Amino acid sequence: MDIGIIGAGEIGGSLTRRLSKLGHKVSVANSRGPDSLAELAAETGATAVTVTEAASSGEIVFVAIPVWKIAELPKDLFDGIGPDIVVVDTGNYYPRERDGRIDDIETGMAESRWVANQLGRPVVKALNTLYWRKLLHEGKPAGAPGRIALPVAGDDEADKTKLIRLFDELGFDGIDAGGLDESWRQQPGTPVYATDLDAEGVRKALAEASPERKPEMRATPNSSLGKPI
Repeated sequence: MDIGIIGAGEIGGSLTRRLSKLGHKVSVANSRGPDSLAELAAETGATAVTVTEAASSGEIVFVAIPVWKIAELPKDLFDGIGPDIVVVDTGNYYPRERDGRIDDIETGMAESRWVANQLGRPVVKALNTLYWRKLLHEGKPAGAPGRIALPVAGDDEADKTKLIRLFDELGFDGIDAGGLDESWRQQPGTPVYATDLDAEGVRKALAEASPERKPEMRATPNSSLGKPI
């Protein structure tokens, strides 16, 4: 499968390594340009490209950058990209530590709905609950005890099915977590977040989630969009 990855940090880099090793054709980009990715490309066999090229390089395109940087992506990034291309938002909103205040999210919009609005493109929310080292090292065969399950939220059933199939290759159970407006159930501070649950545990945790964002996960009066990291 052809896969595009926008972002080469902890999640983007781990995806590049795992998916390349599985034999997928990976095109990876970051904000600093292809030359800055020469070492990762040499290590993995992935192709270092521009952000625009990564957006049009795959059947699945992962967007793995900090939430505040979503607004800095080109507004026409996905123009002309067919509706059958799955765009995956792997990010999390951290208003205090990194992202600053985003008013729409603070007033109740699901993080990934905000991302979809910024991109002008439907997205699937996934991979945001898993620590990158576990993505890199802890995939297990189907049916293995302790296999980690990952919630997958989105409005297109075919998109979710395609992504869940890819997660199975990576060694994780993908769990349908409902539509994109239900993706608050897997945001930071919810029972499923960073807990490495199995399939049954993920379903239970999603059902127990509250839409009320915990106080520590909300912006403070001093938070501002695009806080340096």
